[in-house]
Amino acid sequence: MEKISPSELDLRERVVHVNRVAKVVKGGRRFSFNAIVVVGDGKGYVGVGFGKANEVTDAITKATEDAKKNLVRIPIVKGTIPHTLVGKFGAARVLLKPASPGTGIIAGGAVRAIMDSAGVKDVLAKLIGSSNPHNVVKATMRALTSMRDAYMVARRRGVSVQELFV
Repeated sequence: MEKISPSELDLRERVVHVNRVAKVVKGGRRFSFNAIVVVGDGKGYVGVGFGKANEVTDAITKATEDAKKNLVRIPIVKGTIPHTLVGKFGAARVLLKPASPGTGIIAGGAVRAIMDSAGVKDVLAKLIGSSNPHNVVKATMRALTSMRDAYMVARRRGVSVQELFV
């Protein structure tokens, strides 16, 4: 995959989840926050970042910077994904299926944010197992990065796209 600079893209960010964590110390509880942020240009580039800090805004800022470092290109064919697949991470399973035009994004919170940021217009998704946002985001990204379209497969096999379907 080619490496792209975040400054070259018109990135939009979306906060997927903010979690408050308490650490019990002698004087009481110390609260810190962790955030999951998705950035994407709506044209196939998407990245996910995680950030931890003592303030919510700092956690979101850190997560956004992390997401910009982890940008990947995903194949989009006619507004949807090229094929069905399951992404797995921990106990979370994410089933992604291509959908016909006009269907929209039928998905839960974390998966919806990623698909919308990536620019996928029509997709069906189902969470199987854990609905923990951290694992769901990682499972979704694992599924998207393992996706192949016809051009990628043809290039890898050293044939043309027309020969692929013969």
